[in-house]
Amino acid sequence: MEARSDVGVVLMNLGSPDSTSVPDVQRYLNEFLMDKRVIDYPYLFRWLLVTRIIVPRRAPKSAEAYRSIWWEEGSPLIVLTKQLQKAVQHDLQMPVEIAMRYGTPSPAAAYDKLLKENPQLKEVILLPLYPHYAMSSYETAAEYAKEVYKKKNYPFKLTVIPPYFDEPDYINAVAESMRPYLQQDYDHVLFSYHGVPVRHIRKGDITGKHCLQVNDCCHVQSPAHEFCYRHQVKNTSELVAAKLGLPADKWSVSFQSRLGREEWLQPYTAARLEELPKEGKKKLLVVCPAFVSDCLETLEEIAVEGKHSFISNGGDSFTMIPCLNVHPLWVQAVVKWCAKLAG
Repeated sequence: MEARSDVGVVLMNLGSPDSTSVPDVQRYLNEFLMDKRVIDYPYLFRWLLVTRIIVPRRAPKSAEAYRSIWWEEGSPLIVLTKQLQKAVQHDLQMPVEIAMRYGTPSPAAAYDKLLKENPQLKEVILLPLYPHYAMSSYETAAEYAKEVYKKKNYPFKLTVIPPYFDEPDYINAVAESMRPYLQQDYDHVLFSYHGVPVRHIRKGDITGKHCLQVNDCCHVQSPAHEFCYRHQVKNTSELVAAKLGLPADKWSVSFQSRLGREEWLQPYTAARLEELPKEGKKKLLVVCPAFVSDCLETLEEIAVEGKHSFISNGGDSFTMIPCLNVHPLWVQAVVKWCAKLAG
């Protein structure tokens, strides 16, 4: 592939605290939870809730959790995103940078570096590392990157890759990353996705009359599906299960990482991990397709806390399947999408 410097790529992930110290974790949580697309309450109420209640209580516990999974090189999510950058850069022959929605490096830092090192830059392709559309994940990352781009009036064109929850290359990468683990004896595969408030699903329904209102709404065709996280994660799970030939009674979907007391998408992963052993499903595989890079939510919440809960409630074996990280098929998919857009 011919090297070119007029088109650049930015891989954009969630972000991470700069360290496991409580002040750094507190700073990160403040930025994250003050995002109006994460906690979509009026600003003053959100500010009081986040800075006076949630963060002071949560920061010390989160810092301890981060310490339990922190690598020598730093935050697993940051390290893995940099590894993905390196792998994509090797095959793409275009300049590739990373950016985070919260923390560092920022989208502005990525844009500035690309432009400084490639003065003839004409276009930047942004890939939010979120396969599914949710206002608190894909939408906030894409919109924030666009806002920074417009505010600084960059001379290049910005092209954003849309959600890829049903893209064959993504589905194939997830399925093949899981396949080796299916060779072991197992009773059930749990697809655990990051949860969102039910209110967000209704709020994102562009028709105003489909999501959670129509019977079996995720399988009834609607324009609402373009922005419906619930539909998209179910679609991903069904496509992956079909590709792997998983029997219908051997897999299910659940939602993790609930915050607050309002209703979130169900069933909750925490509850299912307690219930599955009692249903005779004692050898469990867990995969988290909404995360393309292993992070606190997979390495600590699922692999440590989730495993403890499952085993404590009568489970025999628990295996968390790693995220895509730098799986060769995932790297190939990213390279293919970016190369195609670059023309």
